[in-house]
Amino acid sequence: MFDGANTGIGKTTALDLAKRGARVILACRNQQRAEAAVRDIKRESGNDEVVYMNLDLGSLQSVRSFTETFLKTEPRLDLLINNAGIFLQGKTEDGFGMIFGVNHLGHFLLTLLLLERLKESGSSRVVNVSSSAHIYGAIDFNCLSTHKELGVGDTAFQVFQLYSHSKLCNVLFTHELAKRLQGTSVTCYSLHPDADSGAQTTLHCALQEGIEPLSGCYFSDCAVVDLLPKAKDDAVARKLWEVSERLSGLC
Repeated sequence: MFDGANTGIGKTTALDLAKRGARVILACRNQQRAEAAVRDIKRESGNDEVVYMNLDLGSLQSVRSFTETFLKTEPRLDLLINNAGIFLQGKTEDGFGMIFGVNHLGHFLLTLLLLERLKESGSSRVVNVSSSAHIYGAIDFNCLSTHKELGVGDTAFQVFQLYSHSKLCNVLFTHELAKRLQGTSVTCYSLHPDADSGAQTTLHCALQEGIEPLSGCYFSDCAVVDLLPKAKDDAVARKLWEVSERLSGLC
C-alpha cells in the first residue's frame, strides 16, 4: 500500500508492483485521478488486484478513518510506501503548515497506526520517499511549537526551505523508526528518488533481498548514502518522534 501513487514515479512504482502480481492499494486524496490510475495500472499490468482508497494526508482525521477502514478490510500489509509529497504553502485541516503536515506528520501517523499490521504480516517494510533536499533542512522545534510549521515565509526560497525541512523529517523518522523496530520482522528505509533511475530506488528498497541489516539507512541510486550528522542525530530524531506523537494526538 502506498500514497501519492496516481502520478509520476509513484504510479510507475505501483505499475511495477502490480506486474509482479502484488495486491496494490493506492491511497490518494483525488478520487478522479486515483481511479484513472487504477484503470491504467490494471490495463497495463493485467492485474485486477489494484484498488483505490481515499486518504488525505493533510487531515489527521482522514488518516485515522483510512487506517480504520484498511485494518477492517485488509488482513495483510507487507509493504508501506510513504511516497506522497507536496511543495505548496497553506495550512492543513488541523492548522499545521501544509508541507510539514502532509510530508511528515500525516505519514508519521499513518505508519504508526499501521505498525501492528505490518508486524503481524511477517517480513514487511516501510519505505519513506525523502529527497536529497534534506541536506538543506533543519528542525526548529521552537518554530514548530509557535507556528505549527518548521519555518515561516512564502517566497520561493522559503518554500524550498520548508520542503527541505520536511524531507529531513522523513530521514530522521526512518532513523528512529528503525531503532524502535529492532527485534521485529519489520524494516524501514528512506531514499532520494533519482530522476535518472525513476522508480528503481524505491523498488530496490521495497523488494531487494538481503538489505534487512541496512534498516534505517538512506538510499540514492539503489545504494546506501552516508548521511550528514544532522540527519542521523539520535537526540533530534527521538525528540521529533515525541513531538510528532503529541501533535498527531497519539499521546
